[in-house]
Amino acid sequence: MPHDTPTWPPEEPGLLFGLPMPMARSFALRGEAIGDDLARVRMPYSADHTNSRGDVHGGAIAVLFDCALSSAVRSHAPEAFGVVTVDITVHYTAPCAGDVIATAVCERRGRAMCFARGEARNAEGELLAMATGTFKLVPRTASPSSESTP
Repeated sequence: MPHDTPTWPPEEPGLLFGLPMPMARSFALRGEAIGDDLARVRMPYSADHTNSRGDVHGGAIAVLFDCALSSAVRSHAPEAFGVVTVDITVHYTAPCAGDVIATAVCERRGRAMCFARGEARNAEGELLAMATGTFKLVPRTASPSSESTP
């Protein structure tokens, strides 16, 4: 997976590439790079997201993939679209007891349906898991609370 994706500035907790996402806050996800059909998201290690052995739980890695792949799908306009997950498949290859970095690419973007794949690696670059997913792009509209009043 390419790692020269355009970088994204650090954001407040709960934001992922410009969009408010409580799940991102819960897992402390940090968007590192987005653009050109690519996205990179880091999940810092947390004992709260481990299994009985102290390794990062597979469900936490699945959350990371869902966020990274969907970010790649909307990478052409990060703040203009939300995404609905249609399906996601994850294959795990190794355990991890540290940060997990997911890199994702949008393989095909239609008007609504998009297809992405990604890899998760530890800080040393070891492959931890691979994923594919199908996502539906949803144009974002201003919420009443964000609209300005005259």
